[in-house]
Amino acid sequence: MKLDRRDFILGTAGVALTLRGNPAAAAEAVELPFANGRRQLVAYPQKRPLIQLTARPPQLETPFAVFNQGILTPNDAFYVRYHLANIPLAIDEAEFRLAIGGDKVDRPLSLSLAEIKALEPVEVVAVNQCSGNSRGFFEPRVGGGQWGNGAMGNARWKGVALKTLLDMAGIRAGARQVTFNGLDEPPDPATPDYVKALDIDHARDGEVMLAYQMNGEDLPWLNGYPLRLVVPGHYGTYWVKHLNQITVIDSPFEGFWMKPAYRIPANDCACVEPGKTAAVTVPISRCNVRSFVTSHADGAQVAAGKTLHLRGIAFDGGYGITEVLVSVDGGAHWSGAALGEDFGKYSFREWRLPLVLAKGERNVAVRATNRIGQSQPMEALWNPPGYMRNVVETIRLHAV
Repeated sequence: MKLDRRDFILGTAGVALTLRGNPAAAAEAVELPFANGRRQLVAYPQKRPLIQLTARPPQLETPFAVFNQGILTPNDAFYVRYHLANIPLAIDEAEFRLAIGGDKVDRPLSLSLAEIKALEPVEVVAVNQCSGNSRGFFEPRVGGGQWGNGAMGNARWKGVALKTLLDMAGIRAGARQVTFNGLDEPPDPATPDYVKALDIDHARDGEVMLAYQMNGEDLPWLNGYPLRLVVPGHYGTYWVKHLNQITVIDSPFEGFWMKPAYRIPANDCACVEPGKTAAVTVPISRCNVRSFVTSHADGAQVAAGKTLHLRGIAFDGGYGITEVLVSVDGGAHWSGAALGEDFGKYSFREWRLPLVLAKGERNVAVRATNRIGQSQPMEALWNPPGYMRNVVETIRLHAV
């Protein structure tokens, strides 16, 4: 696949011009429920209209209603997150190469996409969630992209295990970490290139993979075509897009995007008192437990005295969801929901619960627990970068 640079630029610019020049199109916007939460809906190539956070680089949020349409998030609705403004606009599949090297490999490799696709494939259904998903809800407010709850998605990824490639290259004794770089570039030489790292044992666990397909199709351009790193259970900061360089090194990598960026307080809650900073930080890693109601929006009107079918999703960092509870009385009492089909420990898990509500306003809260007993706090936790929000979510329903 080759996306023409001119077509790509005109496609995005054309959408932007339409939104500025056509009052009807300009009305296509959403109001996220926090300060300065108005966002335009913008269509990019291979994408339906998504919630635009920024245009350069494109950062696009999935409208939350999408998550009620199925466990797998459609490719054209999957959120987009870039760190660097110079994203690749043309890639020749025939010329593309993945380089694997470094002082700690025996046999440096340069592999074509065809050679990678000829290797034994692996698949996993896994959630990709931005570290800052839901940052817009932090109080007090923190810096960074003010995402709603839609900076996440769940897909079936197909590709090759990273372990297979590292074994082909031959890992030497003393290897400590593996770094990953993609084709996106800094707009200025002073801006650090986007490079991430994994410990060697994690990189070789057989689950980390290089994906070339997403939900049975080639990766969408804005989701990393032609290759992206998939790190199941870990936040999207590690899922490097347009991946073309893998390097095995003998010491911990301390590039900007590992240190000081993407760090969390080094305690069990990854939190500090609002307004404070952490004395010690560690790299963000595994996703925590989350759950949402997807069948009804906040403020929805429902019929009193009739069966109401609540539905939603839950997920964690790979231990697996074992229980979802729902409360309609502020947490005084909880009812267990039925769990849907298990697509794997890294996937969204659907839950369902029939309820009958008396007339009046009800605050409906949902709380999930995973296989090792981790759950969600009733009160929101806080940290300076606005990462890992996983408070028990509550929506208001009006029973009439």
